[in-house]
Amino acid sequence: MKEGEIVNLLHSQDQFLKSGAKSSVEDRISILKKFKACIKAHEQDIIEAVYKDFQKPEFEVLTTELFVAYKEINLFIKKLKNWSRPKSVSSAWLNFPSSDKIYHVPWGKILVIAPWNYPFQLAITPVIGALACGNSVVLKPSEHAPYTADVLEKIISEVFEAEQAKVIQGAVETAKLLLEQKWDYVFFTGSVPVGRIVSQQIAKHMTPHTLELGGKNPCIVDASANLDVAAKRICWGKFLNAGQTCIAPDYLLIDSKIKAKFQDKLISTLKEFYADGTYNDYARLIHDSHFDRLTNLLKNQSIIFGGETDSETNFLSPTLVESPDFSSPLMEEEIFGPILPLYSYSSFAELDTTITSFDKPLSLYVFSKSKDFVRRVNENFDFGGGVINDTIVHFVNDKLPFGGVGASGLGNYHGRASFETFTRKKSIVNRKTWLDIPIKYPPYTRVDAFKSFLNLFR
Repeated sequence: MKEGEIVNLLHSQDQFLKSGAKSSVEDRISILKKFKACIKAHEQDIIEAVYKDFQKPEFEVLTTELFVAYKEINLFIKKLKNWSRPKSVSSAWLNFPSSDKIYHVPWGKILVIAPWNYPFQLAITPVIGALACGNSVVLKPSEHAPYTADVLEKIISEVFEAEQAKVIQGAVETAKLLLEQKWDYVFFTGSVPVGRIVSQQIAKHMTPHTLELGGKNPCIVDASANLDVAAKRICWGKFLNAGQTCIAPDYLLIDSKIKAKFQDKLISTLKEFYADGTYNDYARLIHDSHFDRLTNLLKNQSIIFGGETDSETNFLSPTLVESPDFSSPLMEEEIFGPILPLYSYSSFAELDTTITSFDKPLSLYVFSKSKDFVRRVNENFDFGGGVINDTIVHFVNDKLPFGGVGASGLGNYHGRASFETFTRKKSIVNRKTWLDIPIKYPPYTRVDAFKSFLNLFR
């Protein structure tokens, strides 16, 4: 789409918002139901599209793409009316008599830039929240998942007029062109380096925004942990979607007393998960350059398990690596693939030194039966969100705001948090006129009286 066409589209969205068409809560709930029905009608198209993009297994599409989307849209259908009610708050007695309320109002025109790793869910979930809250939306899906992008465009165009919601496809130049426009809010999901570029680009308009990024998520295995359960849950969370998950464990920190034993359990777990050797229940890497990047990261590393590759299908098997140097390319940034470095630690101080040497992560995981150890981890480290004795499952609880901190992200969403993100609070004081105390008006003849009053606060 050319710049002139984008400008015209945004003008039509402005006019749509100003007209108040389909803006009532009832109208929005009605269109959410239509939206849900359309997603359901295209379920098989979505499954096939995501498979074509990077051979994601059907079960993973159902659980990590469709289930999450349905859960979010069902919640908004159920809760939107209640969430949208103005909230009365107690008045400041200096304003007596008055009644005070907080209104949640839409931002206006919202740009959603979605990633490729969960190409349906991470595109549709913020769109659901933005539209439910009364905004208009332009969705820019990832060009690296073109089949899913086509399905997204088909669904959106079937449910919404372009003045309310529109999919614009394209690569980097399209994203740059979109970011040059003046939006009321921008929601970006992607890598830390690109997130910095997005933030800089929209700063000239001082546009409020959410950045859902990533980072090097540590996973700690304490000596008291249930090692059998820990091995399964870590392997599942790490190698789901072939490790292309922003909240996947990025590296393991294992108590030195159990390091060898737990390493054996990880290997036996992976052999059990993919026993037939076909890896049909395992996604592929998204494109050639990502495959090349990850295989290059394995050069000169001590591979404990895995490391099999097939460049024709962008296949990299689940791979365990022994204690790579912290200055190596493998540890310089988020791995975002099926490579899991294993380290040992001997003290909490050693844990602290390792974890704090990186930027604040999006997620942190700790496996332990010790309440005191878990408490120390939670108190000593700053991260977006985490799980005790499992990985990545905090993402599915819509009662938990999801987001990062520092370099791993800005803002959050999911459930009520999405409602708070895609609306802004408008504060209104309604003063009554039957009483009007004259002391505040010039001439100021009651200074001494106000000084006495001020003593109450000194």
